[in-house]
Amino acid sequence: MDTAWRILDCSSLTGSIRSARGAIEIRPEEGAFQSVPVADVAVVLLGTRVSISTAVMHRLLDADVVVMFCDWRGVPEGAAYPWRAHTRVGARQRAQAELSLPRQKNAWGRLVRAKVLGQAHVLSTVDKSTALRLRNLAKSVHSGDPENVEGQAARLYWARLFGPDQSFLRLPESEDPWNTYLNYGYGVLRAHGVRAVVGAGLNPTLGLFHRGRSNYFNLVDDLIEPFRPAVDATVLTLPAEGSLADRSVKQRLVQAVLQPFNAGGDTLPTVLERLAQHLGQYVEGDRKRLDVPQWTGPHRDRDNGR
Repeated sequence: MDTAWRILDCSSLTGSIRSARGAIEIRPEEGAFQSVPVADVAVVLLGTRVSISTAVMHRLLDADVVVMFCDWRGVPEGAAYPWRAHTRVGARQRAQAELSLPRQKNAWGRLVRAKVLGQAHVLSTVDKSTALRLRNLAKSVHSGDPENVEGQAARLYWARLFGPDQSFLRLPESEDPWNTYLNYGYGVLRAHGVRAVVGAGLNPTLGLFHRGRSNYFNLVDDLIEPFRPAVDATVLTLPAEGSLADRSVKQRLVQAVLQPFNAGGDTLPTVLERLAQHLGQYVEGDRKRLDVPQWTGPHRDRDNGR
């Protein structure tokens, strides 16, 4: 079991989790149990060898904790999340459902531009010339991204990120180390996205761009796009022959999602929650545009997506 700030990783635990007053108790088959206050937790990752009760789930959801269920590799594949109350949830979700297509497209274009600029920043450490191409591509993003700049950038980005001699393909179903690292990191990021979207009183199924009929988290997948490069930057530093079975690898991927997003020290989950709240204001007409943060690492000034 690994803990880091507000993420409780029990994806490798063999044992059980029990409910206690104001807390949950982690009880491995071997070793002493640990009591964790639910007020200190935002996300719990559960593996295939963990036994829990409905009392545990009730306590976690009542405390606004997102529970992610992981496969045998430790990669998140499903979730349970709280139905949190929001003072304007009805009005906000009606406005979200009725959001005009031009405003949907405008918001999506800003998300794409911020994502591509974040990718350029990550790539600048390994391939400055291609990073410059991504920055130039970002300048050409229009409302709705009709030229599919996101796809153009992705092809350049993934082909060069791990070095020109690496024939890497971003395939979520692949079991190679880099793809499994990315799946795990994105899964943790997605859990925080679910929490942010629901907490903002938005309907997670109603995406700006994503329209998957079987995807309950279309809007979450929209909003986390500019935050993915933060995970990519950490994956770039992990061993090419490593595995999620290595506890230190998981710890670093968890930390990738919890690291400061800006020079002021705001963490990724904090900035993501703020973006979701701003989107809620945007769909209700209280904001003229959605200003999207750009990832440039925790020790440099940031620019909002324009």
